Amino acid sequence: MKRLLWLFPLAVLGGLAYWGYKVKSAPPQVAFTKANRQNLVSSVLTNGKVEPLEWAAVRAGREGAVIRLAVDKGQTVSQGAILVELDATEARNELAAAEARIAQAKAELDVLRSGGRAREIAELNGAIERARVDLVILQRQIDSLARLVEKKAATRRELEDAIERKEKTETEIRTLEKRRSALVSQPDYAIAEARLRDAEIAGNAARRRIEMSVIRAPIPGALYQLDIRTGAYLRPGDLIGQIGRLDRVRVQVYVDEPELGSIRKGLPVTITWDALAGKQWAGVVERLPAQIVALNSRQVGEVTCIIENTDRLLIPQTNVNAEIRTSVVENALTIPKEVLRREREETGVFVLHGDAVAWRAIRTGAASITHVEVREGLNGEEQIALPTDLPLKNGMRVRVILKSGS
Repeated sequence: MKRLLWLFPLAVLGGLAYWGYKVKSAPPQVAFTKANRQNLVSSVLTNGKVEPLEWAAVRAGREGAVIRLAVDKGQTVSQGAILVELDATEARNELAAAEARIAQAKAELDVLRSGGRAREIAELNGAIERARVDLVILQRQIDSLARLVEKKAATRRELEDAIERKEKTETEIRTLEKRRSALVSQPDYAIAEARLRDAEIAGNAARRRIEMSVIRAPIPGALYQLDIRTGAYLRPGDLIGQIGRLDRVRVQVYVDEPELGSIRKGLPVTITWDALAGKQWAGVVERLPAQIVALNSRQVGEVTCIIENTDRLLIPQTNVNAEIRTSVVENALTIPKEVLRREREETGVFVLHGDAVAWRAIRTGAASITHVEVREGLNGEEQIALPTDLPLKNGMRVRVILKSGS
């Protein structure tokens, strides 16, 4: 009895050893599939960034505190619409002062253009006119006295006195005319006109500051960026926001260098955004890259695409996914990409031949995300080995655990 008890464990161990040997020496299990025919859409999948097709930066033209925001971020506005108002109290005060100086300078010029102060001019004109009348009378007296002197009816002294009075009257007239001219001199005109110009310049500057206090939309579009709040103090050139037309947008798509050869203008593009799952936007390739640039660890070309965005849900600076459809092959013989292998610089697959696998070199064509076109090497009836944990070799015996058709 004791002897039998010892033999039982030995028998179990022996069975386990035999089972392990059989398992180890058994052919590996391999799943297989078949090539099938389908319309193969070949695409380049990558990422990109949204930009407005037409946009303009809105900046402050003068300093001042924001007293009103007339629009909200994201709002669509027409060209010239008021966006922001700055405090213009100081500029309005400056304009009022300038307008007062303008009125004063114009009044002064009106006086100067009329020849000076009316009362003074009237008095001088009256004095000049009286002196000229006296001058005529004196001239007649001199003529009469001259005849009388010849007839010895008057003395030479009387004639000389008359001539002296005439000369004094002429001198008086010249003096009065000079006083009248002195009321409006050329320097007075120049000074008055300079005051008017200065006041007008100050007024125009104040008006310009008032105009610049109202910041308007430079183009029609959506205010997709707004960086200020009421009460903020702005300086000239400070960025207020950005406005652009968003019914169509530009997407800069980053295509890896090896895939650029399949890209051409006019190819259809589909854009998706992780933030709006299930939503798609369509467009076309507009421009190919002029150079290769570094993007993190990638070497890419920036392909410009125009995307219809009638719902305006795509906003600038958004990171999006892009699919560029490079070709469509109808009724293509296709296999899953994962069955492709590289052997001795050849691309091929392992096909089932009896109870073993055989290497088959193939020539591929267009490719989608999951499938690749087979142009040569398969007829569509072969069972093709799917990936396994163990490396396969030509002629290796296998056990088929799955056969899936097209």
